Amino acid sequence: MVPSGRVSLLVGFGGGMRVRGAAGRHTSLVSGLHTRSRVLGHDGDVHGVELTLAPWAAHRLFGTASLAELADTLTDPADVLGPRARDLAERLAAAATWPERFALLDETLLRWTAGDTTGPSSPVLEAWHVLERSAGSLPIREVAAVTGWSLRHLEARFREQIGLTPKRLARILRLNRAIRELTQGTGAADTAVRCGFYDQAHLSREFTSMTGLPPGRFLAASGGASAWLAG
Repeated sequence: MVPSGRVSLLVGFGGGMRVRGAAGRHTSLVSGLHTRSRVLGHDGDVHGVELTLAPWAAHRLFGTASLAELADTLTDPADVLGPRARDLAERLAAAATWPERFALLDETLLRWTAGDTTGPSSPVLEAWHVLERSAGSLPIREVAAVTGWSLRHLEARFREQIGLTPKRLARILRLNRAIRELTQGTGAADTAVRCGFYDQAHLSREFTSMTGLPPGRFLAASGGASAWLAG
């Protein structure tokens, strides 16, 4: 699971998963924002539905709890959603078809968030959109200037309501753009320039830090253009 700048909610109802480096098996998981890849394994019998949520949407769905508590962690959905997480898993398992499951999921999410006004503040949401549009290439001080907040205040509120500091999220966004550029055939040197890295060596260091592999080996291991899994 390559860092993607998204929060993942996996509601499972069959089989189990193993996380490399962690004990036990998991049927359902919430994966907060993370800056290092994770390796999950299973025995081929996993069934479930995964929701990939923008951090602000996760903040709204999970309530007022700080998303910083979920950063770089994997946890049971019941820890953030309470008993309704297990109820949803049971109802999804009981549904006869996948269209029924998707309809049930839509109805449930609409009900859970109906009339809910919780979520990131307007300046935090604006900062997130600015970072998204620039793919993490805009200097963080300029991002803060857009919000009208000081850099320190933005960092504190952003981490609380999004899960990571703006700088750490920008690293993830640059990585994702670099992966897209490289898988489309752009050379490493040109990719580094387009994505806001200092040079090709900087690109390679960031790639290795966050995926565990330098760019060339990562692309070879993932099978090319579309085989990498963001989560």
